[in-house]
Amino acid sequence: MIIYVKVKPGSLKNGIEECSDGTYLIYTKERALDGRANIIVIKMLAKKFNVLFVDIHIKNPKSRKKIIEIKV
Repeated sequence: MIIYVKVKPGSLKNGIEECSDGTYLIYTKERALDGRANIIVIKMLAKKFNVLFVDIHIKNPKSRKKIIEIKV
């Protein structure tokens, strides 16, 4: 499954919102330094979709608008 995600690092809360167009907006408290925000994003998506951490792959990790592949 492929999903499109927009990440807001350095937010006051951690959370996932589903937008009306089918994309997801993810807020993380972690800053985007050394990929730490990406790790939090993967953990939150793994919990939401009930899959393992290793089953999620970010195709463009440097961008705020990410394409994420989830193996189900």
